Amino acid sequence: MTANTKPATRPDNPNFSSGPCAKRPSWTLDGLKDAPLGRSHRAKIGKAKLAAAIDKTREILEVPADYRIGIVPASDTGAVEMALWSLLGARPVDMLAWESFGSGWVTDVVKQLKLDARKLEAGYGELPDLASVDFSHDVVFTWNGTTSGVRVPDADWIPADREGLVICDATSAAFAQKLDFAKLDVVTFSWQKVLGGEAAHGVLILGPRAVERLESYTPAWPLPKIFRMTKGGKLIEGIFKGETINTPSMLCVEDYIDALDWAASVGGLDGLCGRADANAKVLADWAAKTPWVDFLAADPAIRSNTSVCLKIVDPAVAALDEKAQAAFAKAIVSALDAEGVAYDIGSYRDAPAGLRIWCGATVEAGDLAKLTPWLDWAFEAEKAKLATA
Repeated sequence: MTANTKPATRPDNPNFSSGPCAKRPSWTLDGLKDAPLGRSHRAKIGKAKLAAAIDKTREILEVPADYRIGIVPASDTGAVEMALWSLLGARPVDMLAWESFGSGWVTDVVKQLKLDARKLEAGYGELPDLASVDFSHDVVFTWNGTTSGVRVPDADWIPADREGLVICDATSAAFAQKLDFAKLDVVTFSWQKVLGGEAAHGVLILGPRAVERLESYTPAWPLPKIFRMTKGGKLIEGIFKGETINTPSMLCVEDYIDALDWAASVGGLDGLCGRADANAKVLADWAAKTPWVDFLAADPAIRSNTSVCLKIVDPAVAALDEKAQAAFAKAIVSALDAEGVAYDIGSYRDAPAGLRIWCGATVEAGDLAKLTPWLDWAFEAEKAKLATA
């Protein structure tokens, strides 16, 4: 194939966005036919659907029986904010950040809640020194950095006998990476990521230690109604049985149930993790033999298997200034979009210039294999323009 020859085949599904992500394979609107549209979420049928979504989440994600699961507003962001505003303040806080969203939680805790927080930060493509975390403090971290393609390899760095709470934003990890719930007191995610659900709903999972904090500690600041999880010093248990704080979309809930049923059909959590691993391997094998591209995360042990972030390392491109490098990467993204080959694969706006290709469980490995020749084609086409500029 010459630089001007387009590959013969295209991905069957060009949706490689990192959120909202690709729908499950073979998804159709028919999967939503049982949604109780026009019915109250407080009606018997609405409560049953929400309870089913919670029960299926517990089953597929392998959440311990003594952990509460609630469906909350405002996606993963809403779930994290509920945890930060409701739980923090009783102890000092260690905030871990190595990408955009983790940095956002630092801003909330330091500038909005004005807490005594210690920041442990690392640049894109790296992790902070996990051994330096003080677990007499509360700890907030992101399991998988969606905008950096960096994840923690496991939870071995978190002690079982910790004094503080561990709050984990797991939105691009849940359903693709094994979460060690025994080491996590709060877990949040959005079903728009690995399961390809619709946006605007978050899931908040509370362990027993987090519930104890909620029932024994009152923050110094006022809490908006949308964040309140206790009444009279006791947890509002209904939130974790499907009695949501605000009105959910029953259409989105039905779509989530459909995705969970599909997850069960592919082998549950093991099957989902296996699919994401296989998808990431397609790109890893291609990158290993492709001189113009490399992972943003140099260490394979901390590379995400969902939000795969790549940088352009070709010497001619690397010699360009930062603005020109960003324009080069954007041109590749635009070319593939115009061809209908790949949508939404540009790096996040705050991240280094490059590509971000979603490899979560709803993506097919065969589509990624069809994408890689197109990535080479687009790169060569753009590099040829540099030579004539």
